[in-house]
Amino acid sequence: MKSSYERNSLSLYDAVAMGTGVMIGAGILALTGQIAELAGAFFPLAFLAGALVTGFSAYTYVKMSNAYPSAGGIGMILTKAYGPNTVAAGAALLMALSMVINESLVARTFATYLMRGLGIDPEGWPVPAIGLGLIVFAYLVNAAGNRSVGLLSQLMAVLKVGGIAAFGIAGLWAGGNSFEATSNGNGSAVGGFIASVALAILAFKGFTTITNSGAEITDPHRNVGRAIIISIAICVVVYLLVALAVGSSLPLDRIVAAKDYALAEAAEPALGRVGFYLTVALALVATASGVIASIFAVSRMLAMLTDMKLIPHSHFGMPGTIRNHTLVYTVVIAGALTIFFDLSRIASLGAFFYLVMDILIHWGVWRNLREDIGARGWALLTAIALDAVVLAAFAALKWQSDPLIVVIALVGMVAVFLFERVFLALNPPPREAAHGEHGSAYEKHQSAP
Repeated sequence: MKSSYERNSLSLYDAVAMGTGVMIGAGILALTGQIAELAGAFFPLAFLAGALVTGFSAYTYVKMSNAYPSAGGIGMILTKAYGPNTVAAGAALLMALSMVINESLVARTFATYLMRGLGIDPEGWPVPAIGLGLIVFAYLVNAAGNRSVGLLSQLMAVLKVGGIAAFGIAGLWAGGNSFEATSNGNGSAVGGFIASVALAILAFKGFTTITNSGAEITDPHRNVGRAIIISIAICVVVYLLVALAVGSSLPLDRIVAAKDYALAEAAEPALGRVGFYLTVALALVATASGVIASIFAVSRMLAMLTDMKLIPHSHFGMPGTIRNHTLVYTVVIAGALTIFFDLSRIASLGAFFYLVMDILIHWGVWRNLREDIGARGWALLTAIALDAVVLAAFAALKWQSDPLIVVIALVGMVAVFLFERVFLALNPPPREAAHGEHGSAYEKHQSAP
């Protein structure tokens, strides 16, 4: 990965490694137990349903990226669909915030697995403290230079995908043909299962990182879409292997009880004490590298939105470039979320923000761009419908179990769009933004010496 824009600097393999590296990690490590809590014994099917919804969502991103490969990524899609208005800016900021939220999710996941590996119950102040320490470490790695991030991310992607897949295969082999999750648990209600899909979608949303790489990928009109499809396919296989391995090793009540570290809990009965420690080590590697890569991606996206004049910027007396400043902003916000929210609420907030942003992207492309990019209208409308059903079921369930997080999500989204409305009214973007040219403007800016 590069901090400056460089055409044709990423191969198809690089793009796939980047996409799977971002997706495979906290999504499966932290969310397996939470998904099982909502979906019941059929939680492996929730990952399949999440892949189905993600597949329809990815269709929009693939068609847009094939037609307009750009380092503008999500911002490019939104400004082309809506123009440089409040909807485009607000939705882009929701996407950035959902990525920051994911960093805090990953950081707290690191803390829970570390404490579990040390034989300490993962609760109390050490969890946010350790998570915050990881975020600070990730900041230092990013601040040290782009080469450090790129080499580490490539290596960790291979270790994460191979290691977690190996855990799934070994767990299935050790568990035989039994599925312990059904031994003392039933399938959940339909509403709970549908709501669980909202969390499963979070395990796949990292494919948007590929979209944000745009024309940096070789032969982008073909390879951006191919990289997205291949990455999602790899993740479906890995997630199913892991979900089935966990279900083969533990009954449902133990999966739910250990929801924040379900893989580690499942490793010991299936693979012994050595397997437990190997799984913990794998989780630590996966989460640490995930935070490093995510901070890189978010700070870059915020810098891009700043360059597009869609969000304000202040250096607060700090030296360096806009990208240096957005790196600090990213770390501060992620650190605050890590301190004040637990894993369940962090995941819920991320699901709300991401699904709303996703619906807005599909709607804008359906209304204004589907003929330009040759997209099938029924596929775009299906993506909207699936997102809406999952979002409604998830909101209804959370309103019953944790109404505060629903209120926080609503207030947060309203605040984002009101903020953007006021900012854009006071600071109108340049004329070229109306034609969706910010992506190429950003590319020129990034490639300048």
